[in-house]
Amino acid sequence: MIRLGVNIDHVATLRNARGEIYPNPVQAAAFAELGGANNITCHLREDRRHIRDADVRLLRETLPIPLNFEIAATDEMVGIAAQLKPHAVTLVPEKRQELTTEGGLDLSQGTSKIKAQIQSLKDLGIFVSLFVEPSVKDMEIAHKLGAEAIEIHTGHFCRDMARARSTVEAWGHVQILQKAAQAAHEHGLQVHVGHGLNYTNAQWMQVVPHCEEANIGHAIIARAIFVGLPQAVREMKALLNDTAFLPSKERSPCLTSSVT
Repeated sequence: MIRLGVNIDHVATLRNARGEIYPNPVQAAAFAELGGANNITCHLREDRRHIRDADVRLLRETLPIPLNFEIAATDEMVGIAAQLKPHAVTLVPEKRQELTTEGGLDLSQGTSKIKAQIQSLKDLGIFVSLFVEPSVKDMEIAHKLGAEAIEIHTGHFCRDMARARSTVEAWGHVQILQKAAQAAHEHGLQVHVGHGLNYTNAQWMQVVPHCEEANIGHAIIARAIFVGLPQAVREMKALLNDTAFLPSKERSPCLTSSVT
């Protein structure tokens, strides 16, 4: 089963747009859990544009399911994580000018600090994941840095799938994720996915080998406007796990039993 982590950042975005106290992201987390969410994800950005410190503290105190705390790899944020001790921390890149996270961490250089941060969090019993591009090389580096999981950035995949005009072309994009996931698994890393996944493409995660978790926010919160949050969560979990939505191997000559 692929676990579903529901990102509630955009509930906070809506609240902050009018400077109100509603909608409450902590309440949203409860409704997501009611719909079957396996964990809750939130990103405390340095500029506090959506989730705020008080939100994270309340989530940590009240959630009956694990909290996946997304943060930039800075001393401030790692310090906050060390105080809160969430179930998991996912280290992500962050730029002030971006609308949302645009890609995975750059693991090509200067990773000694990240390695030390990972170890300090692990010493506190926190499960640590790195948000990375679907690169086989990045999986090797993440393993050497001591990460316990990787979250594959699926943003480029989602955009490419929206432009695909044939099943053969679509499977070509899927194979990039498959190869990265297989490499992560071979290095002993849990495989997570996230970013840009929605109700038209999430079913493809069923053919990503060893995928254990998908973290999805914007699409679920948008869908909840029409059907309610518990139902939106249930629908997404079905896409991730129900074989009725499993892409058929018979539709493409590109999919083989090997992803090497």
